Amino acid sequence: MTTAPTATTQAQHQALPPTTHDEFARQEFVRAYKQYLVAHVHGGNRAAFEQRIKPRFRRAKRRDPSTRFEVREAMTHDPYYQMFSALLRTSQEMMWSSCQIPVERGLKLLNKVINKKRAKTRGSLRLDPKLEIPKYHTSVDIHCQPGGYHTEFDTDDASAGMVYDRAVHIYAMGQMGPYNNDIGASIVHWLQAQHANFKPSKILDLGCAVGHSTVPYVDAYPNAEIQAIDVAAPMLRYAHARAEALGAAIHFSQQNAEAMDFEDGSFDLIVSHILLHETSDKAIRKIMQECHRLLKPSGMMIHAETPPYKGMEPFDAFMLDWDSRNNNEPFWARSHEIDLKQLSREAGFDVKKEFETMIPSAFQIAEAERSKTFQGGDFGGGGLWFIYGNEK
Repeated sequence: MTTAPTATTQAQHQALPPTTHDEFARQEFVRAYKQYLVAHVHGGNRAAFEQRIKPRFRRAKRRDPSTRFEVREAMTHDPYYQMFSALLRTSQEMMWSSCQIPVERGLKLLNKVINKKRAKTRGSLRLDPKLEIPKYHTSVDIHCQPGGYHTEFDTDDASAGMVYDRAVHIYAMGQMGPYNNDIGASIVHWLQAQHANFKPSKILDLGCAVGHSTVPYVDAYPNAEIQAIDVAAPMLRYAHARAEALGAAIHFSQQNAEAMDFEDGSFDLIVSHILLHETSDKAIRKIMQECHRLLKPSGMMIHAETPPYKGMEPFDAFMLDWDSRNNNEPFWARSHEIDLKQLSREAGFDVKKEFETMIPSAFQIAEAERSKTFQGGDFGGGGLWFIYGNEK
């Protein structure tokens, strides 16, 4: 049965794994649990900081904490923060479990369904079994998703994508929109407002995962050729099936954004959506170089992330940094401090053409409601996305 999408109901499509009544109820419980943490528990951390931690720090140092590191050193010993952190980590593990159960129950049948959906010919899928998965993927289970994005449990497996599609909606508590596409939709909204005459004919999405943020470019630029790459085959199989189910022509390929096989000067627009924090120092440098190589003259690159720590109050930076130590995001902290301007200049981009700004959530604009509290993490709320870009 198809359910009309709302802020808390994921839009249904033919690639989304079906659930039993109890499985869906379990997932909805996890979502409600996360919402409760944000609405009723999260705020207690600031109270603990203002009422206990800061006064104690002042007595010892005769000043306020000036960095997130000093806040962390003090807060990690506070019982309230320890409780909150344990509850939030538990919510992550419950989320993945609740999304795995319906997939594991019918894995072989679901994979057959996904592969059947891929038989449609609007877009395409090109896999590379010889591609080496980078260590920043294999060293941890990213976001605590068991097996990460790349592990395969069956022939022609798409289970990682099936689990991820539902989990993102639960994790974001519906705040990424019914199609989990808020980041891509937000960039599109910004482009159409700030660059109304920009009409890209070839677009590349880096680290596309299951294509949540790729589809909005199909809708916004119907005459453009859309390419999307990722290193994880299970995600790409699902992404292709999902795009076909949604009627979106996207050409997916299994590639590392550090070294792609497209010809020089192939694209008018290159985008990424919360990709950079999943990589490494060396990888980001190579990605910037590849963007410069692949862009046509006057082409544009745009990378979206959660807000950088620069300019944040130490307490807010500490709370946003939760994922780097508690959610298998080893590059999270570093990526929020890295100088993207310097890296793009080193890659050959012109300093005069670079830009960085905060853009509003497209879903917030449409729904006029979104949590203003950071849960922590990729889809943690706040109503804004940070973008950095440059023109060639």
